[in-house]
Amino acid sequence: MDAPLALYRRYRPETFAEVIGQEHVTEPLRHALAGNRVNHAYLFSGPRGCGKTTSARILARALNCEKAPIADPCGECQSCRDLARGGPGSIDVIEIDAASHGGVDDARDLRERAFFAPVSSRYKVYIIDEAHMVSPQGFNALLKLVEEPPPHLKFIFATTEPDKVIGTIRSRTHHYPFRLVPPKALGDYLLQLCEAEGVALAPTALPLVVRAGQGSVRDTLSVLDQLLGGAGPEGVTYDLAVQLLGYTPDSLLDEAIDAFAASDGSTVFGVVDKVIESGQDPRRFAEDLLQRLRDLVIVAAVPDALDKGLLDVPGDRAERLVTQANGFGPSELTRAADIVNAALMEFRGATAPRLLLELMCARILVPGADNSTQGFQARLDRVERRLSMDGGSPTPARPAPAAAPVHEPVHQPEPEPEPAPVVPPVQAEPAPVAPPVAAEPAPVAPPQPVASPQPVAPAAAPAGTLTIADVRRLWPEILDKIRDMRRFAWIMLSQNAQVMALDGQVLTIALVNAGARDSFVNSGSADYVQKALQEVLGVTWRIEAIVDPGARPGVVDDYDDGPSTPPPVEQPSAPSAPAVAVPDSVRQAMREQHSPQTREDPDASADRDDPVVDHEILDPELLLSRELGAEVIDETPTS
Repeated sequence: MDAPLALYRRYRPETFAEVIGQEHVTEPLRHALAGNRVNHAYLFSGPRGCGKTTSARILARALNCEKAPIADPCGECQSCRDLARGGPGSIDVIEIDAASHGGVDDARDLRERAFFAPVSSRYKVYIIDEAHMVSPQGFNALLKLVEEPPPHLKFIFATTEPDKVIGTIRSRTHHYPFRLVPPKALGDYLLQLCEAEGVALAPTALPLVVRAGQGSVRDTLSVLDQLLGGAGPEGVTYDLAVQLLGYTPDSLLDEAIDAFAASDGSTVFGVVDKVIESGQDPRRFAEDLLQRLRDLVIVAAVPDALDKGLLDVPGDRAERLVTQANGFGPSELTRAADIVNAALMEFRGATAPRLLLELMCARILVPGADNSTQGFQARLDRVERRLSMDGGSPTPARPAPAAAPVHEPVHQPEPEPEPAPVVPPVQAEPAPVAPPVAAEPAPVAPPQPVASPQPVAPAAAPAGTLTIADVRRLWPEILDKIRDMRRFAWIMLSQNAQVMALDGQVLTIALVNAGARDSFVNSGSADYVQKALQEVLGVTWRIEAIVDPGARPGVVDDYDDGPSTPPPVEQPSAPSAPAVAVPDSVRQAMREQHSPQTREDPDASADRDDPVVDHEILDPELLLSRELGAEVIDETPTS
């Protein structure tokens, strides 16, 4: 039993209606045939495998059909049967390959035989394939014949390079440019062929076949023919297509894209190692990565691109693309695509392709080292994309260290009552007149997390899109906002606090001791943290404060001109309030400075950046006790 013909021969179109993706050419030709307005010479141009020669044969078949003028050949007459798919051919339709018959002698021989009338058909048709290979002398020899042919003669030139056909010939023909077939039309055609062949084609393998053909019907059918030949009982699967066509598996591309989104260099270079160790071509991996980035750029720019048909991918792959696009900002994606595209140029003739691939990945991972506009915008995208992302599942918060005790949150007390200053019994002095205060507070209880009041306004952005890592990365910017609002809260947070955990819409802040925690709560600093979070991240979270002696407060720049390092905070041996020794001379000076008699001009002496000093006249001992939770003791030793 003879082997079947190749797919592109078995399924070669026999009418213009069967030609796919070339309606801009086939429809005018059908109208011209039906109206008997056919020209004496045509020029079909376009990429290889897009239907030029096939259309020329259909045109010749329709011209010589016994039922002409007709738009499509009838397929019943002798001429149509001779020129049909697998037919013996017609002596009156002559195909010439100009690649081997393009000289001046061949043109003279053609010119001599062209004047003889057709044997059994209405027209003698010359189909000259690869017409750009005809030499200028050969074209000049044909010029007079093409310009004024006998009534029975028709010329059809087919070429992939119409610019190489001399202008005098082009001006005497009707030019029809063919195009590459769109992927969707080509995919639907492949499904029809697989159904006719009785072989299943996996939806995930179909885009690979279409991509391998690059819009050429003949090349695509050759690829499909290879896959059908190697397919098992289950048909053409995704794994078979990846292995035979040499593409990078989607799982490896997904791993690389997710690692780039998370700035996970370990995983990225692990993917590179897998590519090399599995014997894949680094350049092919870069091409596949660029194709994936292209899809993500489109999804990020056009949210409904999949519904509009801009991307032809299966349903599960579509959801994956949307998820991956949400992990980047638009500038991050375009910057990464530009880097990969530039690297592809360097791969040509490279002696160390693995090194080039690793350098390409390193450039994508470090936008901070890129001082270009794209690099700067990529860094901004890491913050801005959080405000435009759709809602997602919240990331589980990191558990607190073992040193931090876990208790039920205690709501913040009302800010009106002020705690009375704690004065030691030895050398107690009468305190100056102060605003009425509540009863003396009880001794400091064991460390407990304290919750701020519930916010009234709804969150401006979905909290689930942010993680604790994002808050820690942007914490310096949040502290800058707090510094502009209230210096006292900024100093306390920068020297005594650390972001501990994020659970839904509750942000937990750990302070180094109970005194700092109580001062944070009693001073209303949580409100300033909420305002700063709203301005920087666009969220409204509830703030909880806990005590964690193991907290490591970040070192921030002082608000003076030069940077400075805050002094280390002494860790108390017990969770009681710290004691501060204040000399009598200093205490007296502080009292005189804040005394109503010496503050004739409050605006001149107050620190305009601290609202505590601006709007209140308090005893310094009360100020230290209320704001820092400190117990003021006298420096004079007991007798």
